[in-house]
Amino acid sequence: MIGVGEAAIGFGILVALLFIGLHVATAMFLVSVLGASLYLSPALVDALGTQLWASMEDYVLLSIPLYILLGEILVRSGSTDKLYRSLADWLNVLPGGLLHTNIAASAIFSAVSGSSVATAATVATVALPSFRTRRYDDRLVLGSIAAGASLGNLIPPGIALIVYGAMTNTSVGQLYAAAVIPGVVMTVLFMATIVLMAWLKPDWVRQQEAVDRLGIRLRRLVDLLPPLVIFAIIMGSIYSGWATVTESAALACVAALPIAALYGRLNIRMLHDCFVATASLTAMSLLILSIAFYLNFVLGLLGVTPALGAFVTGIGATPLMLILALTVFYLLLGVFFETLPMLVGTVPVVFPVIVAAGIDPVWFGVFIVMMCEISLISPPVGMTLYVIQAVRREGTIAQVFAGTIPFFVAMVVMTGLLIAFPGMATWLARLSYG
Repeated sequence: MIGVGEAAIGFGILVALLFIGLHVATAMFLVSVLGASLYLSPALVDALGTQLWASMEDYVLLSIPLYILLGEILVRSGSTDKLYRSLADWLNVLPGGLLHTNIAASAIFSAVSGSSVATAATVATVALPSFRTRRYDDRLVLGSIAAGASLGNLIPPGIALIVYGAMTNTSVGQLYAAAVIPGVVMTVLFMATIVLMAWLKPDWVRQQEAVDRLGIRLRRLVDLLPPLVIFAIIMGSIYSGWATVTESAALACVAALPIAALYGRLNIRMLHDCFVATASLTAMSLLILSIAFYLNFVLGLLGVTPALGAFVTGIGATPLMLILALTVFYLLLGVFFETLPMLVGTVPVVFPVIVAAGIDPVWFGVFIVMMCEISLISPPVGMTLYVIQAVRREGTIAQVFAGTIPFFVAMVVMTGLLIAFPGMATWLARLSYG
């Protein structure tokens, strides 16, 4: 058994190892081995294989590669391009014009891909060519794409929600329900930010966009159907009780195949590329997650959970004080670390504290995913910023950094709303599950 002081030292070592650039799985493994060797027994290191096998037996985790595969199929089918064009037909009339299409396309693609990085790469690839011949400020264009991509893990079926649910034994279905309203509100806040920027900086945006005839725009609405059908299959099968989270992901993958065939993109080479990309992303994600489970195992044997619970009770911190402290902590951490390291590296330590404080684990799941998403647009290491710059292949990364500032502020405002009105996340989850 160890105390809070030793646990804090261990967490500090983990952060230091990550800060110097060590891979997150390696850093967590070294901290786990160090703790087991010093306070328990070196023999526990031999239990690594058993723990890795046991952690990967969780059926829910199978949904991660399935959602990655779903996103790959939809991207390569060409449906994203058509989705973007159809949304542009109707959103161009708003102040800020085509910038709203970046947010809306990201929100819809997030509802079927579950990945912020995939959303950033996809929307940037489709959107950037559309702005090259238009009078928009590059910073605002890049910032809107980065902001929209941050919805990838927040809007169900976000992969980060699956990871959090697996690590904390929290219902993924409840997490999905809890994230719906915050995801919608965040989307509206981003679009409101664009309207505000169009008002404050009218020379940064093109106020009037040419639109096609009504009949043409109505015919293009059919291109919105594929992602909406996929989303309906995922969420409808889960909340009707007809399928589990994993089974719904498999159903969505099957439904995506005829969509790819309809667009004339379904062939062996396309499927091969999808499978290779899925295997690569899955291997990276699950390696980190499996080591995080081993760290959880060691922390449990060391008695960190009851020690942290007793510490929180002893200092008399209110739930609000604790959440505000965690908000500052995650905002600072997000400047230096990416989403997955933040999530899997802190949940084993933080989760026992919030449970001891009486905070709803489902609400906290939405909160921590929100904080992790802020890290994606936080310079200098925000992953989506570099993905967008890699797709752009011109200018400097500083322009991407500058463009995210108004949307970063919007996400901080959203965090404040989530804290002030927790029912925003808990109401639908309770309504759905009682």
